[in-house]
Amino acid sequence: MSDETENLIAASTILLLRDGEAGLEVFMVVRHHQIDFASGALVFPGGKVDKGDRQENIRQLTDGAHLYDDRELYMRVAAIREAYEECGVLLARDSSGRLVDATRLRELESFREKLNSGEIGIGEFCVEQGLRIAADALTPYAHWITPKMMPKRFDTLFYLAIAPEDHVAIHDGTESVDSVWIRPQDALEEGLAGTRTIIFPTRMNILKLTRYATAAQAIEIANATPVVTVMPQLEKRGDKGVLVIPEAAGYGVTEEPLEAVANVMKVKS
Repeated sequence: MSDETENLIAASTILLLRDGEAGLEVFMVVRHHQIDFASGALVFPGGKVDKGDRQENIRQLTDGAHLYDDRELYMRVAAIREAYEECGVLLARDSSGRLVDATRLRELESFREKLNSGEIGIGEFCVEQGLRIAADALTPYAHWITPKMMPKRFDTLFYLAIAPEDHVAIHDGTESVDSVWIRPQDALEEGLAGTRTIIFPTRMNILKLTRYATAAQAIEIANATPVVTVMPQLEKRGDKGVLVIPEAAGYGVTEEPLEAVANVMKVKS
């Protein structure tokens, strides 16, 4: 294993989308200030793959599982579990084959904290409640690997999904302390104005969303666009450091000043 991929923490993230009155909106949460990565930042729901996402019965409980290798399967399961824990949106189907509705979601509310605390795993939850994980409801959108100079490094897959209309997304009050449905352009402008803290990968993935008028358009184009892995590289521009990302990733931006990430995570000396 190369030193570029050693000690990576597998993680996944969902960009939940809906069509608002003023156009495309994405659901975002504000990280708790005590969390060691992106504390206080506006981010998409997501987190680390945990052992429950890798349980032996997960493949049998997941729609579309035959399409994915183990890594992709566990990443999708983790993204769905994290979205449920963090914002209460559950991409799972009941025995009818339909996504759970608002009434069923309210009945399941007590399991949200049990999953978050690790009291039960998502496989156990689905078996007990007769649910199937809707991994096929996710569309691959981006893949980012934390740069080598950072003390904690993540290997993160980003997915798009349309939020069920009757699910009320709301932050959990623990890992995230606030939440908002927001137009991508508004999020960028608030970040630029300093009223929101938005880290580089988040900002780039919001930037790409500004190109789309509707959730359906965003997913259609993402389905037709290969995902290019981004692991920012440190380069010098005079006496300043910059993080450089591949042009092929399609963000239209290829550099970020290193000082722009210093307030989010301390760079290793």
